[in-house]
Amino acid sequence: MLRHLTIRDFVIVDHLELDFGAGFGALTGETGAGKSILLDALGLALGGKAESGVIRTGSARAEIVAEFDVPADGPLRNWLVEQALGGEDEVILLRRVLESSGRSKAWLNGTPVVLSQLRMAGDLLADIHGQHAHHALLRGDAQLALLDAHGGLQCLAREVFERYRDWSALRRARALAEEDASSSARERELLGWQVGELSDLAFDLDDWRALNQEQARLAHAASLIEGGTEVVEGLADGEYAVVPQLDRLLGRVAEMASHDRQLADVQELLGSASIQLDEAVHAMRRYRDRLDLDPERLGEIDQRIQAITGMARKYRVAPEDLPDVLTESVSRLERLTRQSDPAALARDEALAREAFMQPAVALSEARRKVAAELSSAVTEAMQSLAMSGACFEIALKPVEEGAASGLEAVEFLVTANASQPLRSMSKVASGGELSRIGLAIQVITSRSVATPTLIFDEVDVGIGGRVAEIVGRLLRQLGVDRQVLCVTHLPQVAAQADWQWTISKETREGETLSRVRLLDASGRIEEIARMLGGVNITDTTRRHAAEMLSLES
Repeated sequence: MLRHLTIRDFVIVDHLELDFGAGFGALTGETGAGKSILLDALGLALGGKAESGVIRTGSARAEIVAEFDVPADGPLRNWLVEQALGGEDEVILLRRVLESSGRSKAWLNGTPVVLSQLRMAGDLLADIHGQHAHHALLRGDAQLALLDAHGGLQCLAREVFERYRDWSALRRARALAEEDASSSARERELLGWQVGELSDLAFDLDDWRALNQEQARLAHAASLIEGGTEVVEGLADGEYAVVPQLDRLLGRVAEMASHDRQLADVQELLGSASIQLDEAVHAMRRYRDRLDLDPERLGEIDQRIQAITGMARKYRVAPEDLPDVLTESVSRLERLTRQSDPAALARDEALAREAFMQPAVALSEARRKVAAELSSAVTEAMQSLAMSGACFEIALKPVEEGAASGLEAVEFLVTANASQPLRSMSKVASGGELSRIGLAIQVITSRSVATPTLIFDEVDVGIGGRVAEIVGRLLRQLGVDRQVLCVTHLPQVAAQADWQWTISKETREGETLSRVRLLDASGRIEEIARMLGGVNITDTTRRHAAEMLSLES
């Protein structure tokens, strides 16, 4: 759960250090005081999208740091280990910095991460329901995503999507082959000719390198023989050869050293030089004698090199890349050959459809069960939300031939009166009803979410009185097993909370800033009384507030 939140220079917040408790916590305060700003900052720490203008005026950057407990086991710890981000720790630190230049940086447990990694960790830590979340439930894609998430069907839905994608690709391939049969035949003929000439060339990279080395040697054989002879003559066979002169000088030094041992080192050095020169002479003679002038072999090599370089120029690649051209041509030819066979294409398409239908049917069966359970639970919740006799149903409408989302489309149906037929929620629900239905759906589906922290940002808009009290009880029940944070303007909801903060605005040195206080028992009475009575708070209002808190304590 969320333990600590640090916010610096964010909108009208200069510096806040907030410690969070377990259970259900309410965030209250006057309109515009910055209640939702706190949740916006937390959303950025969880990987949310940063918008311009959130950096406090006059500041170079905004910084948000969130500290969460890490569950003893589960997907978050496993993910941290996989990403090498400290899965052994008991806490996880998320840090986000927004700069005035527009750049954004993120860290996770002190390690720089990309935003997608921060968002992935955030999805496993907290689930945020915005105040307009119920409007998203009017879209079919959002309804389908909620149904799959509630039933834990995302992996199966992803498999269906991938299988449908494969099937669609084969259908398109068959259609294209049928539409362009003549051009496909011409391309196959061209590719067949290319594969043939490249295969006949029998290019081998090691042979190519050896050919170039041999060609260089044969092409310079005459000059190499001439040079070898010149070196041998200069060292040993010529009139002024080095070796005989060195031997004569070595003898003279040896004679001198017999009279003066100080010349022993000189004698030794000249002796070593003589030995090395003898070895050099023998090596050069062996090299010169092995050299062979072979014009015929040189011509063969030149012809082979010309054939290879000519082929490389033809395909506009380096000679070393010719094997890749052959591999690509063979692959393309095989693919076109398969596509030119209607029977083979039909078989592949049928197999792909079968591979799609198997998980799609399983997904449909699972969706029917989840839809029935969720429909019943939401209908029951609606009765307690001042919608007696109302009914909610999730309809699964078959999609002919299927789609990437499966074999059906989802539509949320509702009726406010049992005597009236079910109709699309987008057409029959009023604003207040939509808020209540959306809240019921969000609360119920949140029970199945694995994230340890649930956040509701003014989802109780449009309700009041007895219904607001029931909403508060629902959130309190969720707080038994989860950490629940709720921004609310309703005293009936706030009174149900285990703990409460109040957010207010104050002016410091001419600047308007947010201030957050954790309320004690007397502070909660004053805040609930303010929410009940407005500007003028009377003793009667305070007694009413105390009574609300006492009943819910």
